Formats: sequence, C-alpha cells, structure tokens
Amino acid sequence: MLALALLKDPLYRSYWLSLFASQMGTWMQAAAQGWLVLLLTGSAERLGLVVALQFLPSLLFSLPAGVLADRYPKRDLLRFTQGGMTLLALAMAFLVYTGWVRYEHVLFFAFLYGALNAMDQPVRQSFTVELAGKERYPGAIALNSFGFNTSRLVGPAVAGFLIAFYGMGAAYLANALSFLPILWVLSRLPRGEGNGVVQGRWWTEALEGIRFVLGHPVVRRVVGLILFATLLGMNFQTLVPAYARLVLGLSATGYGFLLSSVGVGAILAALIMAFTGRPRPWRLVLGLFALALAHLGLALKLPGLVPFFLAVGGFGMISVLINANTLVQLSVPDRLRGRVMAVYSLVMLGTGPLGAYLTGFLFEALGGRRAALVLGLALLAVGVFQLLRPWPKDASPQA
Repeated sequence: MLALALLKDPLYRSYWLSLFASQMGTWMQAAAQGWLVLLLTGSAERLGLVVALQFLPSLLFSLPAGVLADRYPKRDLLRFTQGGMTLLALAMAFLVYTGWVRYEHVLFFAFLYGALNAMDQPVRQSFTVELAGKERYPGAIALNSFGFNTSRLVGPAVAGFLIAFYGMGAAYLANALSFLPILWVLSRLPRGEGNGVVQGRWWTEALEGIRFVLGHPVVRRVVGLILFATLLGMNFQTLVPAYARLVLGLSATGYGFLLSSVGVGAILAALIMAFTGRPRPWRLVLGLFALALAHLGLALKLPGLVPFFLAVGGFGMISVLINANTLVQLSVPDRLRGRVMAVYSLVMLGTGPLGAYLTGFLFEALGGRRAALVLGLALLAVGVFQLLRPWPKDASPQA
C-alpha cells in the first residue's frame, strides 16, 4: 500500500503529522466562525456571505499563485502562507476575547484568510507531489485526505467542547497554535528550487495552464464536474450550521456533532481510496449521486437521520475530490503542475463564493428543507448527465 509506505518515510511522515495538526485547528476555527456569525446576526444569508468572501480570493489569486508555485521554492511560499494564517487566527482570538468582535471583523478576516489559502492550495498540492514523488502520489493524496477528514471529524467536536466551556476565542487560539508544528517542519526541510521554467509576465504563463486544462479531454471533463459539484453540493460550511441552528435548533455541541458526521463519511471514502489505489472516473459519478442523496435526505422531516445523510454527503464529497485531484495530477507534466493545479483550485474554491451564498440565500428564501431539496435535485440532474455521457477513451491515471 502506497499510503502506508509513505508513513515509513520520516521526511514525509513529519510533514503529514504537522499538516494534520494544522488541519485540526483549521476545522476548529471553521466551526467557531460559522457559530460566531449566527450568534452575531442570526442570519443564514449573512453566514453564506462570510463563506463566500472566504472563497472569493480564489477567483483573484489562484492563477498568480500557480505561476509562483512553478517559479519559486514551494517550501518558502508555504512558510509565508502558513505564517500569515497564524497571525490572522491570533488577531481574531484577541477580538473575541476582548469582546470587540463585530460581524464586519469576521468578513474582513474571512477575506484575508481566503487570500492566503488561495495561494496555499496550488502550492501545497504541487509540493505534495514534489515531496512524495509522482509514483507515490496516489498514496499521498489518499493519506492526506485521510488526515484532512479525520481532522474534519475530530476538529468540530473539539471546537464544540471549547466553545461550550472556554468560549469562542479558544477555538481561534487553538488554530493559531496548530500552525506551529508545520512551520517548524518546513523550516527543517530542504529549501529546494523553483522549476525555473516560468518566464515573462505571469498571465502569459497562467494561460499555458488554462490551455492545457481546456485541451486535455480527461482534465477538462474532471474540472467541469468539480465546478458543478462544488457549486451545488459541497457548501457544508454554510449548510451545516444553518441547518443545525435554524432547522433543528441545536446547541454548539450538537452543531459540532453534525459537522463530525460529515467527517465520518469523508474518512470512509479516504480509507477506500487508500486501500484501492488508483482513481477511477466512475467514482466521481458515484460521489455526485451520494451528494444528491445527502441533500435530498435533509429535505425530509427525519431529524434522527440527519447525521447519516451528512455522513453520506461527506463520503460523496471526498469520493469526488480525491478521484478528481488524482486524475488531474497524474495527467499533468511537472513543468505545468503548479499552473494546472491553480486552475483546478480556481474552479474548486472559486465557485465556493457563489455556492455558499446560493445555499444561504435558498435557506432564507425557501427554508432549510426546501433549499436542500432544490440543491439535491440539481445534483441528481448533473449526476444523470455524467452517467449517460461516455468518458474519453484516455480516461485513465496514465493519461
């Protein structure tokens, strides 16, 4: 198994463990942010706006970040992004602890945090291949996804505990501290070099990545599928807190439990990929149907089954993301990796603002269950279209 073999590599193991700690803090902060906005405003639409602003920078900065990833040492870029997010989390913890926090502060924080994350995503995804080696990449992405979703499972539950007993600021402070291990590990890794292949104006080089995506039949199909899946089915940062508070009337602890339910399904999907290895296009379609089922289930008046449907949604989300990311990464030449993954991140994260706001708007306009029904039917339609449309003949990991 490639995933277990990677853990025997001390260099990769230290990177993975420190990244896991950082992701734990990130999910704790995400849970706290959603709850904080609802306490400050009581509005699902305003929560959607916060999530939208956090994803908006992906539209603005993903492509330049991809050029940077191909031009400069990725380790240095990651130290900058991870360090910046540390400072932002400390600032929010200070505002919450002093009682000075306002909705406008959360909006501003979300935008800045999103800007750093927009740079971090393509650099980190390219760095993963660089550190693991392309032949071990399927195992690396399955392992990273397992860590990401274990943190999604545990982080919100821990955040619910911290919020209930120590206040909202504790979750932000915990996130700031969670970045320290990865900053230490990055400082000990070899600096590396940029590819040295990117010359001239950044937008000219960014266009080369866009042309590759549009010209490669498998990559084009995968990126298009990610667009619709993200727009309609992966807005759990808006969906779960709004459904928990406005439909079910849960406490912070109950909200953390629902977020953890998403993580249970996500971990199951990551484990399946870790054991089965190579990605397959049909798993993308299966993931879309799982996302549709999850939303349709939330439309029913069955509160006892809400954790189950959210777990199905987590399974669908990670089934789509792992297979999509790996299919793209294994199709990309090394010299274009940063720029192509920037286009991938642009689509995946850049549609987040519209998707998050759309989810919040539908909650306000239709109510929680009807909003889930509309999104579920739309996802079902996309899944049927993908099922009936043949995949390109070179739809394989070796393409």
